[in-house]
Amino acid sequence: MSIPYNLNDNYYYGMIGNCRSAALVSARGSIDWCCLPEFNSPSVFARILDTRIGGYFSVEAGKDYNISQSYIRKTNILVTRFTNGKDAFELIDFMPRYIEPNRQHYTPPDIVRYLKLLSGKPRFRVSYKPALQYAAMPTETVIKKEYIKSYSAGKVYDSVYLYTDLDKEKLVSGEEQVLEQDSFMLVSYNQKLLEQTAERSYLKLQRTKVYWLDWSERTRKFSRFNEEIVRSALVLKLLSYDKSGAILAAATTSLPETIGEIRNWDYRFCWLRDASMVIKVMGSLGHLNVAKRYLGFILDIIPVKDEKIQIMYGINKEKKLKESILSHLEGYQQSLPVRLGNDAYRQKQNDIYGILMDVIYQQFLLFENTLEHGEALWTVVRSIIRIVARNWKKRDRGIWELRTKHQHFTFSKVLCWVAIDRGIHIARLIKKSEYVDEWIDLREQIKDDIQKKAWNDKIKAFTQYYGSVDLDAANLLMESFGFIRADDERYIQTVLTTKEKLMHNGLMYRYRNRDDFGQPRSSFTICTFWMIDSLYKIGRKEEAEELFARVLSYSNHLGLFSEDIDFKSKRLLGNFPQAYSHLALIETAVRLSEGSLAPEEKILKAFY
Repeated sequence: MSIPYNLNDNYYYGMIGNCRSAALVSARGSIDWCCLPEFNSPSVFARILDTRIGGYFSVEAGKDYNISQSYIRKTNILVTRFTNGKDAFELIDFMPRYIEPNRQHYTPPDIVRYLKLLSGKPRFRVSYKPALQYAAMPTETVIKKEYIKSYSAGKVYDSVYLYTDLDKEKLVSGEEQVLEQDSFMLVSYNQKLLEQTAERSYLKLQRTKVYWLDWSERTRKFSRFNEEIVRSALVLKLLSYDKSGAILAAATTSLPETIGEIRNWDYRFCWLRDASMVIKVMGSLGHLNVAKRYLGFILDIIPVKDEKIQIMYGINKEKKLKESILSHLEGYQQSLPVRLGNDAYRQKQNDIYGILMDVIYQQFLLFENTLEHGEALWTVVRSIIRIVARNWKKRDRGIWELRTKHQHFTFSKVLCWVAIDRGIHIARLIKKSEYVDEWIDLREQIKDDIQKKAWNDKIKAFTQYYGSVDLDAANLLMESFGFIRADDERYIQTVLTTKEKLMHNGLMYRYRNRDDFGQPRSSFTICTFWMIDSLYKIGRKEEAEELFARVLSYSNHLGLFSEDIDFKSKRLLGNFPQAYSHLALIETAVRLSEGSLAPEEKILKAFY
């Protein structure tokens, strides 16, 4: 498709990455966000957060060129095509990821931009403007024999290297160049030990392509929505961090939920709440390694006999995620502040115990455990049960991390029930039946409390918190976690009332009551998928199908979703791309497919 030029319009970005870091490439070929060497490192390019000083790396052709963009099918390699009829070339962007002969993954902190000549003699310019350390200090660029070096000239030293076979002087000055043969540009956080050539970059391209095609081929196939499922799975893989097994919520910070407001957060962290969904979804698609590595991350950070379980951690298992403001940046479309860190890590959220117990239960079901590991997990299980027993009656901040409000949130209570329920299943699984009767009594006590205090007979729904008349989309998950059956009249009424109160222009609010920052004004993408899933479960399948098709049309030109969507314009908002959104997309697509495997999957299933 031909792309209109507006730098910050509707999130016309693709993501490339290699499970170490990632970059956002605009639909016109500009890298406007990248942190090196890791996801959570300071930015090298951040024009998406400041069009003046943020830094970028663009390839620009004349106004007579038409521009289109797509991924190489079933890969995370992005191709931007420039053509004016007789002259044409492709800009192929990727971060190398492939398996070396020693079976180790090659994932350097590099971006390769391969220029492939298609026809004629295309003319173009390169604007190479790195701005290291979040552009907090000047960045100097010098031309050396082998590379172009850019380094920070302030108190904190940082540097990146650009290797290329293009004219270095013209590249740095932004002069026009003519593409007469395939060429390359390679940005690296490190100096390269081997000579960098177009041939070497082409080899990296082919190896990376094979890696992603092999990975996609291992994804379970469906006869419906398969392309959407594969693309979303590829996004989730890009947001996984090899070093620790963590899954990032998103690759960005401070992209606003609503333009001009202050709902801007750093999402380059790992929320434990996402854990059970990641493991279930990726496991169901056949990617057990992703699930197993994430399980390992979660289990490594759970304190064995300590209540200090956080809702989120750094991708390297950091516990302190202190929030700070980058006041020198203007923000995405002047939406301030630009934040680093996330103070939500301090919050008390009682739903986290149910998530963790669900994760541990899946560990026992999906993977073998050594005796030592199993004993350690059983200690964690009993510890969590004790914590829930002491805390389930207390108020908390809730799933949406409200900063000033403590309430008896219904969803938190439901997840406390989940914690006890999964503990019972685990005890039975490992034949520790002496605990079961006591835990059953606690589980029933929590359930009775929720049914009596969270249900509002006047509005016919489970409400956001005890005594409230407000609705919360999170309560749609009560059935998914096994708290209530889909054919239970109370659940059906909750789905229908929630749809009536929270759906607007075909999209869902999380909630509509005022919070710390006023009235929410954008749709939370995952909540719409939750509603579609719930409608399907209660038998309103045609309505669910129509709504799903409509929501899929709101993705960007590459099929990617952010955290939020504007109700009126349908433009994407919030951090991007959002893991939670793509997880819910996969889960809903699989639900609507009703397990309809593709023909080749049916054949394989018959053999195995």
